[in-house]
Amino acid sequence: MNDSQCNLADIYAPIQSELLAVAERFDRELLSDVAGVQQLCDYLREFRGKMLRPGLVLLCARAVGSCTPEHITLAAVLEMIHIATLVHDDVLDEAQLRRRSPTLHAMSSNETAVLIGDYLISHAYHLCSTLPSPQTARTVAACTNTVCEGELLQVGNRENWNLTVQQYLTIITKKTAALTSLACRLGAEFAGADNAATEALAGYGLELGIAFQIVDDVLDIVGDEEEMGKTLGRDLDKGEFTLPIIHFLQRADASQREEFRSLCHRSDSSRAGRMKILLDGSLDHARKTAQDRAEAAMRYLDKLPDTSFRQSLIQLSRFILQRRA
Repeated sequence: MNDSQCNLADIYAPIQSELLAVAERFDRELLSDVAGVQQLCDYLREFRGKMLRPGLVLLCARAVGSCTPEHITLAAVLEMIHIATLVHDDVLDEAQLRRRSPTLHAMSSNETAVLIGDYLISHAYHLCSTLPSPQTARTVAACTNTVCEGELLQVGNRENWNLTVQQYLTIITKKTAALTSLACRLGAEFAGADNAATEALAGYGLELGIAFQIVDDVLDIVGDEEEMGKTLGRDLDKGEFTLPIIHFLQRADASQREEFRSLCHRSDSSRAGRMKILLDGSLDHARKTAQDRAEAAMRYLDKLPDTSFRQSLIQLSRFILQRRA
């Protein structure tokens, strides 16, 4: 398979039955006797898109050993936490679309969306408590705290025209990469991997998460909303400066910065096209940075046996770079 042929169906083929079990576990956990709550939980199934975190749990487990029932539970737990963050993010961003459907808050209300996000997190820890060691729940909780710190840092740095690349990397490491790294670490640990393999996979997950978020930030500027299936341009609308913008601002002259500032406060259809032109070189820089992080992720896999599961992890790194949605 070459890079242009990477797709999730092929990548996930070795773990397809396990992914189906994760989806069933997810749905079973969220059953409710309250009709309105169950309706909202059913709607949340639309939010299960790439299943990246469950996929990482399962592929990492198989790359170093075998999958157990605990892996299915862990994968469902991490997906619940991830979807809860999406629901809350859509409220913060005032986004109207997610997975080509109205966001939960757009369909109902901000209050409902916040509460259903909390409901997901509560269920995630309820499910996590069924695992043999209470330390696992503490580890997952600590990571969730880190994700929240990242989101708070991002909100706290809105309209920060002096945001540095390092500050940006801290934000995305906390809000995105921490959870992908944990998915890989827990997948390895619960498969009985030794410390070297576990750390290698955790490192892979961290770099992969950073690459994923950088690509996502690029797509928020240049992506096609219909193809992406979600509201785009909200980073600019909210004054949340991502890598392409930081790179641009560090090099722009006064007139370029003024044009950028003016574009940030426009909402007409011409904004996106002009922004692409203005940020062209900085978008290329961000794409190259994402590629470097994805390649760093793949180098961690050199320490693992050459199996179809390791190949899937490699292909997943390439898929993230080429994705358009």
